[in-house]
Amino acid sequence: MSEDFIGVISNYNIGLHKQRTDRCLIKVRDVDNSVARGLIGYKVLWPKNVPKLFGKIINHHGNTGTLVVKFKKGVPGQALGTEVRIIK
Repeated sequence: MSEDFIGVISNYNIGLHKQRTDRCLIKVRDVDNSVARGLIGYKVLWPKNVPKLFGKIINHHGNTGTLVVKFKKGVPGQALGTEVRIIK
Protein backbone atom coordinates (compact mmCIF):
# COMPACT_ATOMS: atom_id res chain seq x y z
CA MET A 1 0.00 0.00 0.00
CA SER A 2 1.38 3.37 -1.01
CA GLU A 3 2.04 6.08 1.59
CA ASP A 4 0.43 8.97 -0.31
CA PHE A 5 -3.14 9.05 -1.57
CA ILE A 6 -5.08 11.74 -3.42
CA GLY A 7 -8.64 12.61 -2.44
CA VAL A 8 -11.29 15.18 -3.34
CA ILE A 9 -13.29 17.23 -0.84
CA SER A 10 -16.90 16.48 -1.74
CA ASN A 11 -18.84 18.38 0.93
CA TYR A 12 -18.98 19.57 4.52
CA ASN A 13 -20.32 17.28 7.22
CA ILE A 14 -23.88 18.58 7.53
CA GLY A 15 -26.83 17.76 9.75
CA LEU A 16 -30.42 18.89 10.05
CA HIS A 17 -29.67 22.15 11.85
CA LYS A 18 -26.05 23.07 11.14
CA GLN A 19 -23.04 22.37 8.97
CA ARG A 20 -19.62 21.82 10.41
CA THR A 21 -17.03 23.62 8.30
CA ASP A 22 -14.19 21.98 10.21
CA ARG A 23 -15.35 18.50 9.13
CA CYS A 24 -15.40 17.47 5.48
CA LEU A 25 -16.30 14.41 3.48
CA ILE A 26 -13.46 13.23 1.26
CA LYS A 27 -13.63 10.69 -1.54
CA VAL A 28 -10.29 8.92 -2.07
CA ARG A 29 -9.40 8.30 -5.71
CA ASP A 30 -8.86 4.75 -7.03
CA VAL A 31 -9.47 3.15 -3.62
CA ASP A 32 -12.26 0.76 -2.65
CA ASN A 33 -14.16 0.77 0.63
CA SER A 34 -12.00 -1.76 2.50
CA VAL A 35 -8.76 0.13 1.81
CA ALA A 36 -10.39 3.49 2.63
CA ARG A 37 -11.41 2.21 6.08
CA GLY A 38 -7.75 1.42 6.74
CA LEU A 39 -6.84 5.10 6.25
CA ILE A 40 -8.44 6.20 9.54
CA GLY A 41 -5.82 8.10 11.52
CA TYR A 42 -3.93 9.38 8.48
CA LYS A 43 -3.18 13.09 8.00
CA VAL A 44 -4.80 15.25 5.30
CA LEU A 45 -3.15 18.29 3.70
CA TRP A 46 -5.07 21.01 1.83
CA PRO A 47 -4.18 22.19 -0.77
CA LYS A 48 -2.06 19.28 -1.88
CA ASN A 49 0.90 21.32 -3.23
CA VAL A 50 1.42 24.01 -0.56
CA PRO A 51 -0.56 22.90 2.52
CA LYS A 52 -2.28 25.60 4.56
CA LEU A 53 -4.74 23.45 6.52
CA PHE A 54 -4.07 20.14 8.22
CA GLY A 55 -6.61 17.54 9.23
CA LYS A 56 -6.99 13.97 10.42
CA ILE A 57 -9.24 11.19 9.13
CA ILE A 58 -11.58 10.30 11.99
CA ASN A 59 -14.20 7.98 10.48
CA HIS A 60 -15.64 6.45 7.32
CA HIS A 61 -18.94 7.58 5.80
CA GLY A 62 -21.17 5.02 4.12
CA ASN A 63 -20.03 2.11 1.97
CA THR A 64 -18.53 4.01 -0.96
CA GLY A 65 -15.05 4.74 0.40
CA THR A 66 -15.88 8.24 1.62
CA LEU A 67 -14.05 9.44 4.74
CA VAL A 68 -14.78 12.09 7.39
CA VAL A 69 -11.87 14.45 8.06
CA LYS A 70 -11.61 16.86 10.99
CA PHE A 71 -9.54 19.96 10.25
CA LYS A 72 -8.07 22.23 12.92
CA LYS A 73 -9.76 25.29 11.39
CA GLY A 74 -12.79 25.70 9.18
CA VAL A 75 -12.30 24.87 5.52
CA PRO A 76 -13.23 27.69 3.11
CA GLY A 77 -15.92 27.17 0.50
CA GLN A 78 -13.33 27.38 -2.29
CA ALA A 79 -11.92 24.06 -1.08
CA LEU A 80 -15.00 22.08 -2.12
CA GLY A 81 -14.14 20.02 -5.19
CA THR A 82 -10.37 20.47 -4.81
CA GLU A 83 -7.75 17.80 -4.23
CA VAL A 84 -6.09 16.94 -0.92
CA ARG A 85 -3.06 14.79 -0.13
CA ILE A 86 -3.38 11.96 2.40
CA ILE A 87 -0.19 10.91 4.17
CA LYS A 88 0.55 8.55 7.03
